[in-house]
Amino acid sequence: MRIGIPAETNAGEKRVATVPEVVEKLIKLGFTVAVQSGAGDAANCSDEAYRSAGAEIIDGASKLWAESDIVFKVAVPTRAEVELMREGGILIGFIWPAQNPELMQQLAAKKATVLAIDALPRQLSRAQKMDALTSQAGVAGYRAVIEAANAFGRFFNGQITAAGKVPPAKVFIAGAGVAGLAAIGTAAGLGAIVRANDTRAEVADQVKSLGGEFVKVEYEEEGSGGGGYAKVMSEGFQQAQREMYAKQAREVDIIVTTALIPGKPAPRLITAEMVQSMKPGSVIVDMAAERGGNCELTVPGEAVVKHGVTIIGYTDLNSRLAKQSSTLYGTNLFRLAEELCKAKDGIIDVNMEDDAIRGLTVIKDGEITWPAPAPKMPAPAAKPAAKPVAAPAAHGSAGAPASAGKVVAFFTAVALLFLLIGAYAPVAFLGHFTVFVLACFVGYMVVWNVTPALHTPLMSVTNAISSIIAIGALVQIAPPTMLGLTRPEGWILGLAVVAIALTAVNMFGGFAVTKRMLSMFRK
Repeated sequence: MRIGIPAETNAGEKRVATVPEVVEKLIKLGFTVAVQSGAGDAANCSDEAYRSAGAEIIDGASKLWAESDIVFKVAVPTRAEVELMREGGILIGFIWPAQNPELMQQLAAKKATVLAIDALPRQLSRAQKMDALTSQAGVAGYRAVIEAANAFGRFFNGQITAAGKVPPAKVFIAGAGVAGLAAIGTAAGLGAIVRANDTRAEVADQVKSLGGEFVKVEYEEEGSGGGGYAKVMSEGFQQAQREMYAKQAREVDIIVTTALIPGKPAPRLITAEMVQSMKPGSVIVDMAAERGGNCELTVPGEAVVKHGVTIIGYTDLNSRLAKQSSTLYGTNLFRLAEELCKAKDGIIDVNMEDDAIRGLTVIKDGEITWPAPAPKMPAPAAKPAAKPVAAPAAHGSAGAPASAGKVVAFFTAVALLFLLIGAYAPVAFLGHFTVFVLACFVGYMVVWNVTPALHTPLMSVTNAISSIIAIGALVQIAPPTMLGLTRPEGWILGLAVVAIALTAVNMFGGFAVTKRMLSMFRK
């Protein structure tokens, strides 16, 4: 089957549905690929690069649409593009079926099979590799901070120079979804003080892990919705949220809003009064501008200045990083093609029994199949039966708290044991025993007081250091004349050799694991 990549016709759209690197992978799956001439120019993908990757270059959209069995698209197709589509063809791209009922009817009339990448059941873990919404949101979140930095009149990071001290910028991120988390990581990486808020309390740890501070709304209500989105909150929560936003607006220099709820207009989070309270030179980047905006003064597609505050409402943040966005999007579609063509014979099989494919398929052979039924999630693991609560034990019986007398008796017995050991054990034993007890105590306290996030690298180093027992083994196998010792028995020598082998693995493995763990935190 032939996959066609048309040039995007929407104004300002610079992305392309695949890139030359992905074309090579599609060809290995058994497909042939045709690209409309000039389709990738705005994303720095030339016709020659596509041709070198094995694609055919076709002049004109009408010929490409007519001769392609499958069409990969980025933006929602226009009515004119659907007219060019061949009867019974396959279309894969963004469709937004709930917002485009007329388009759905037009595609159904073409007897088409349509896979809407925006309808992917994101709650399925294996669907993550095909999740174009996530990949594109990450790019947009990064670009939002870059646009804010461009419009902001100062450094993001604090600096101390001969000309004076420059305070770090304060950035507030409204919404900690994929785009919000990308914005948090970017702003923190640039050195800003980052704060963030989200209606879903479970994202607080993610915000902190990226270097941000989670600002909690003083109102208890769970905000998680389906598919990783937030839900519409109660009026009481919204009032408390507005008060928190008003406070942040007075304090911060930059606000990035990312709040969206599927199928609904963007919630208004930043009012005109909040904008007026911000410091002159502040910046607001409204990532929800295409859906009406989270800021009351946002003008979709433009950057305007109101009350001394620059309000950026660009709706083409992904196209401002067209090459990166296209590469990620093309990879998402390639992963989808792998699922559709498991035989690698260039033939697509739209398996409606597969939950991920069923969720994507909004039209099958001209029949509208949207919305899809909820995917079958694996059954939760059975909870272990609750243990019966034992009745309180009588005073002095088994299971009752130890009395002070018993504690005294226990420690007295231990003290007598140590006294007997001290009286009859060799003098060298007491020294070694004391060091052993102190080492256990100090080691336990050191490990216990370490942040849990560092336990894995710490434990690997601890294991390596504990391999000091290798020295003892080396002493056993050393020539007796070197140490003034008698030659040990054969079985002791064997144990020493085994100990050296095991501790060598422990030492080198411990430091190797530590190096890999710590490299994850380096940029």
